[in-house]
Amino acid sequence: MSRRKQRPTSAERNARREVPEAHEVRKAGRPVEARPNGRRSRGGRSDVRRTGTRGRRLGVVAVALIAALLGVGWWLATPAPAHAGEITVYKSPTCQCCELWLRHMRRAGFEVTERNVPDMAAIKTEHGVPGTLASCHTTLVGGYVVEGHVPADLVVRLLDEQPAVAGLAVPGMPVGSPGMEGIGRQPYEVLTFTRDGGTAVYARR
Repeated sequence: MSRRKQRPTSAERNARREVPEAHEVRKAGRPVEARPNGRRSRGGRSDVRRTGTRGRRLGVVAVALIAALLGVGWWLATPAPAHAGEITVYKSPTCQCCELWLRHMRRAGFEVTERNVPDMAAIKTEHGVPGTLASCHTTLVGGYVVEGHVPADLVVRLLDEQPAVAGLAVPGMPVGSPGMEGIGRQPYEVLTFTRDGGTAVYARR
């Protein structure tokens, strides 16, 4: 006589249904967590990805902000070129080294007014430049006369010190002086001169 298979009681069936809810469900070796909306995520990976992306964006914004602040700080800390003064330069219209000296003076902060004249000898005589100190151009600045290729920093020094002289001069056109740059360089002196013809060494270059 065959035996009938005994059916599980209602209590056993209820116990089996409760097993998935009482234990953590695992799938492919990873924990699966239930979300309030009924969806499940593997180990909260989506939340981690969103958090990482947000963190990277905040990092980029922070770096950009720091770079902008550093740029503004550098701009504020960089001094503007000083306005060294106004000069009026008398020169021949064809003098190329005179133009280069004017460029040198502009770079040093001087405001330059050019006067092209046909007779430079008359200008030098009018402003008391001794013939032995003559050069190609003659400059008026702050009540002084500056003759030739005098470096800009010495003109600034002259205006600061206000010595009792008529002006400064670099006789001739020495190679290596401002506006006379080229191959090689020769030492030269920058001289003070007075109205009565006296001279003294102001600097050596």
